[in-house]
Order: sequence, then structure tokens, then C-alpha cells
Amino acid sequence: MATAQALADLHPAAVGVASLAKSFGDHPVLVDVDLEVGPGEVVALLGPSGCGKTTLLRTIAGLERPDAGVVRAGGRVLSGDAVWVPPERREIGMVFQDWALFPHMSVAANIAYGLPRRSGSARVDRALAMVGLEGMGDRLPGTLSGGQQQRVALARALAPEPAVLLLDEPFSNLDTALRVQVRAEVRRLLTALGVSTVFVTHDQGEAFVLGDRVAVMTEGRIVQAGVPSDLYEDPVSPWVAGFVGDANLLDGEADGAGASTPCGPCSLRTEVTGAVSVLARPEELRLTAAGPSNGTVALVEYHGHDTVYLVDLVTGPSVRVRESSAPRWAAGDEVTVAHSGRAALAWPRPAPG
Repeated sequence: MATAQALADLHPAAVGVASLAKSFGDHPVLVDVDLEVGPGEVVALLGPSGCGKTTLLRTIAGLERPDAGVVRAGGRVLSGDAVWVPPERREIGMVFQDWALFPHMSVAANIAYGLPRRSGSARVDRALAMVGLEGMGDRLPGTLSGGQQQRVALARALAPEPAVLLLDEPFSNLDTALRVQVRAEVRRLLTALGVSTVFVTHDQGEAFVLGDRVAVMTEGRIVQAGVPSDLYEDPVSPWVAGFVGDANLLDGEADGAGASTPCGPCSLRTEVTGAVSVLARPEELRLTAAGPSNGTVALVEYHGHDTVYLVDLVTGPSVRVRESSAPRWAAGDEVTVAHSGRAALAWPRPAPG
């Protein structure tokens, strides 16, 4: 893996974080964090509340001082190695969760805040055009919709032409329909601009849609990073499997290439023996009426594009099964749940006690 310095030398828009640590009092918030963001790459920091992802973002921005480690961007050290570059000199744009717009100032004045006077007007016009708000510079933020206010915050971050863009839960204040629309617009904009971007989210779907790569965090550490498909198909642990998507974890007994589970036998991707936890995504299970029943449908969720069934197994936990069809089963139906035949991931199960 390339070092942070090598990454920073690639392109002025690249970011590198190495061995970063941060504590608040006796509570460690970041623990030996390494992160690399390539030129023009969008990386999502995905994790539960309190895992340290916003602190990592603020440390890159210079709003928090790390206790140890190095932050580099644009080919230079920003913190570490006896160096500290203040936030205003880092050439980093940031969009906060609450957008932090000045309600008494016009849209144009919000965007121009902190810009040099000589170039401010031209940059404001460019930034408004970037986010599709031409002609709205004289409006007050309170007269705009939530989506428009979010785009004003983005325009303000982009106006100084930063090398790096940081987004902290940028869509959390929007309703569901608007969130989908705005994040698609932002993704197109980031792709067109080619600016290296790091954004924080707790939403797996949002991370997968927006991120070229996703870094999964828990308890102050990045536990896995990769393209979305790799995280979903090849999680490094049962916890990651459950956090990045629906995951049925079945207790099984493995004999090398296969395992017995409450949903019948399945083949395994790697050889393992003994007590295991077998990962079965909802779309990797099948419902039939053939053979002896091993479960009862407890709940039916119809989503239009697919149907999800919650099935109580006779021996084992409840499992979720996803089918790309209209509902074929009803609550109370006895069914047979079986694996699709695809080789499954399995992890050794800790011994009781």
C-alpha cells in the first residue's frame, strides 16, 4: 500500500492520513487510523454514531488537533512531523451537517464569506452555476428549500476552489425523496469537478451510491475499506457483514468445504471446520413448498421492486428472504428455506463462555 507521502505526491488533490490518534480525556476516539484518498476519488466514511468518523473529518480539516499521526493533502504535510497548518490555510472545503449558513446574509454573501474581495464576485457566480442556482444570489437562505440550502452550503465550500472537499452527513436534514434527488446531483457534480472528497454517513445505501470506495469505521478504527461491491460480497467479519447490508448469520457445523445450517447444507468459499457463523444474504435464500417445512412466514414486506419475508425457523433464528417478485407467501404459511447454492462465507464461532 502506498504511503501517505507517496499518495500526496501523486496529485495536489490527494489526501493521506497515517497512524492518526485522538482522545478526548481518557476516551480514545481515533485509534491508529490510516486512510488514503486518490486524486478525484470520493471516499465515504461509514459507521455507527460515535465511531469517530466526524472527528476524523474534523481532524483532516484542522478543526481538531490529533494526538499523534500525520495528515497530508495537496503534496504537503498539514499536521504531524512538528507541523501544524491552520484550517484557513489548508485549501480544504467543508460542508457541515447543519449547513451553517448565515440566515441574515444573502446567498451570494454566504458563498463569498472568506473569499478575497477582488475575485469574490467571479467565484461566487461560478459556484452558483456549478450547483444550478444561477440568479439566486440575492435571496436569503430562509426563502430557499432544504435542497437549495444544501446546494448553497456546497457552493460556499467549492468557491475557494479547494483541493479537498469534506462533507459531514450532508443529506441528513433532507426528507427521503429530496435526499435521493440531491445526492444524485452532488455525485454528478463531484464527478465533473474531479475534486477529492471525503464524506461522513451512517447510511449504507448512501455510502454505496456516492462512494468510489467506502471505509467502514467502528470504535475509532477503520476495520475495512474497499469498493462497495467488495464490502458487500467479502466482508471481513460478521459485524461488517451486518452493518453494510441485510445479513442472516446462521449457526452451522463445518466439515471443510461445506457446512450444515438450519437452512440445510451449503458450500463454503474457504475451508473451515467446527462451529461457524455462516453468512446468508436475504437474496441468497430461497422459499419453496417442496420437502419438509423448516420455517413459518412471520411477516411480508412488499417494496414494489421486491418482496422481503421474515421467516421463523424451526431450529434457529428468524431469517430475512428477498425475492424479486410480488408476494407469493402470506404470514402463517409453512415453507422450506434453503440456500441458493452459492458458496457462502463462514467465520469460526467463539466457544461459549
